[in-house]
Amino acid sequence: MHLKFSPEEEAFRDELRTFFTTQVPKEVRDRNAAGALRYPDDFITTQRVLNEHGYATPAWPVEWGGRDWTPIQHHIYREEMTLASVPDLLPFNTGMIGPVIAQFGSQEMKERFLAKTANLDIWWCQGFSEPEAGSDLASLKTRAVRDGDHYVINGQKTWTTLGQFADWIFCLARTNPDVKKQAGISMFLFPMDTPGVELRPIQLIDGSYEVNEVFFNDVRVPVENMVGNENEGWTQAKFLLGNERNGIARVAYTKTKLARAKELARATSTGRGGTLLDDPLFATRLAELENELLALELTQLRVVASSADGKPNPASSLLKLRGSELQQAAMELLADIAGADSLPVAGLDAGAANGTAEVASPEWAQLSVPTYLNYRKVTIYGGSSEVQRQIIDKAVLGL
Repeated sequence: MHLKFSPEEEAFRDELRTFFTTQVPKEVRDRNAAGALRYPDDFITTQRVLNEHGYATPAWPVEWGGRDWTPIQHHIYREEMTLASVPDLLPFNTGMIGPVIAQFGSQEMKERFLAKTANLDIWWCQGFSEPEAGSDLASLKTRAVRDGDHYVINGQKTWTTLGQFADWIFCLARTNPDVKKQAGISMFLFPMDTPGVELRPIQLIDGSYEVNEVFFNDVRVPVENMVGNENEGWTQAKFLLGNERNGIARVAYTKTKLARAKELARATSTGRGGTLLDDPLFATRLAELENELLALELTQLRVVASSADGKPNPASSLLKLRGSELQQAAMELLADIAGADSLPVAGLDAGAANGTAEVASPEWAQLSVPTYLNYRKVTIYGGSSEVQRQIIDKAVLGL
């Protein structure tokens, strides 16, 4: 492949860059760059601006708001969004259930949900993982039993991200317990305020509230809210997870974090007449990460250039595996730069009479360790690193 964008692709990049930096409110982009987004308002604002101009769902079928872009153009779109500090589109809507409904849903279901999903009139959450079915998702135990024109769902889901804001959930449940486990699963759509749905928050190691447990107690779901046909849920889940993994590499996002690390290191004195960026050990560590990220970006471009018809590529597991590791490495680097300032309060005010006055550390430093801790999850969600290696083994290398 040619490792150079064409003049047309560069013009496309300029067009997107202008749009993102002029149409998405600057205060939203600034909050995103600082890691201080306002939930759910900033997500809703961003998605509706992009949707109004046809940029919210470019990977969807054209008849449902998609764009007839090349794979390289889709890559440029994702990169420029990130470099402009535009908040990510809500992945549960644009990257997960939207494409699933467009691919597997009935015409009635498409007309009912897709426009509202694109505009974030419906905020979706994901009901996949369970306490004993995370990476081994096919072992899920949540049951759905047919009762006339409804299914009755009982069970539990966990790690339901941003479920506290969600209007609807897309949920995998077992509809046939007597067949091979992958063969007896179906996908259902239902409101979070349906009787029998209970949401409980889970506090994370960084102190934040991002994920939830969801319990289903005799939840009645109309038959027409099943996606596709009964027992086709595993096919739909694989389609969804393939789309999810394509986005988890987040090369451009890691680029912005390494650029920020370089900027901060250049401004951090070592007390030896130089800055942290002058330290050979630190400079080597930064350079190694930049080189590894460049290698991942070239791999991603190869995958993008060879993609056919937008179908999920098993090589996306390579991108997910290494991309998530490099995100973690970048967050660790920022936390190390912050050092003691990563604590909410660090140091003493030397001018204080009793020597106990507190000096607040910079906000970026205070956020560095909580962010580092939060990013331990990225090698787990979307399929753990162990699962990705198994996919690479079988589907990519053919071993």
